[in-house]
Amino acid sequence: MRVKTFRGKSTAAVFAEIKAEFGDDAVILSNKTTEENGRRIHEIMVGVDKPESEVKTGDTRDEVIDAAMDSIPDWNREWNQIKGHMMALLKPQMNMNLLAPRQRLALEYLEREGVDNKVILDLFQQLRGNKSKAILPELEKIAPVRPLDGNLWKEKFHALAGPHGAGKTSTIIRLALKEKRENPTARICLASADQGQGKGRLVLRHYADLSGLDFRELGTREDFARLIGESRNFDRVFIDLPGLAANAELDGWLSACGINGPCDLAVHLVLNPYYSQAQYCAFLKKYKSAKLKSLIWTKLDEACNYGALVNTAYESGLPVSLLSYGSTLRNSMKPACEKDFWRLVFKHQLPCSDQEVLARAV
Repeated sequence: MRVKTFRGKSTAAVFAEIKAEFGDDAVILSNKTTEENGRRIHEIMVGVDKPESEVKTGDTRDEVIDAAMDSIPDWNREWNQIKGHMMALLKPQMNMNLLAPRQRLALEYLEREGVDNKVILDLFQQLRGNKSKAILPELEKIAPVRPLDGNLWKEKFHALAGPHGAGKTSTIIRLALKEKRENPTARICLASADQGQGKGRLVLRHYADLSGLDFRELGTREDFARLIGESRNFDRVFIDLPGLAANAELDGWLSACGINGPCDLAVHLVLNPYYSQAQYCAFLKKYKSAKLKSLIWTKLDEACNYGALVNTAYESGLPVSLLSYGSTLRNSMKPACEKDFWRLVFKHQLPCSDQEVLARAV
């Protein structure tokens, strides 16, 4: 981050100088007035997330990438600390009078709902000065939605990842039953890669037997290779991934299993809405992967607010694909859509199943 201090006779003059040099990219770090030789001097320190100089042309592409990768951990820690200080400085300076009443009410509600300050500030920047601007389109950019159904997701392999107890196994069963109900001729395989002492593997096998679905256990790299080899026999394969150990990361685990290459795989991160923000950040780091394609939220009926859904989408850039609630395997899950997602956030209204919608219509 580049930091620079500007000084002038008036605040307006200093701000004009900052805008001329950095445009809207500058973030105010401090703003103070001092006296020098009997004159008032206005001093503003700003930070800009831009490199101070260009990369040397003599460096090779590989050298540049290696140097950047080596500096990422320390830079991330420093940048997170700086962002925290910037949020504390900027938040009181938000002039809510620049917003229309309905815009202001929406931001105030989101703040009470637990939406992070940086999301609120981002929204404020998008809305300020335009009181006729609708807030929902801006929110949909921050937390995109992509329903998890066969029309939008063409991948054959769908793996569910996430912490222990997030509801991966029950969500896979619900997805498989939904797929079978909508397409009775579909060839579906359930696979368990969780070889721990939990009951998820046995539950998955049990429902596969009851529903006439194929079942595979995946304990070794050879098991994964065998499943990929016979994938032509299936229309859809749902894989239950294990919760990862403290120091493990999804990319390394997928590589060890031989499925981090060109395999036709989409991984979906399954989360509950009542972890702390620090835990969500840790999960996003642990499960970061090019194969990670969406967020699935489960146990929504057990939460008291839903700001975490917005925060996690904002941090990850991933769309929300599925909303799950309740303990039954039927009528307790729905592919995400914008209407259901934002009703959940603003009204705490759980999505209605298709059967409930039809019943109400009748």
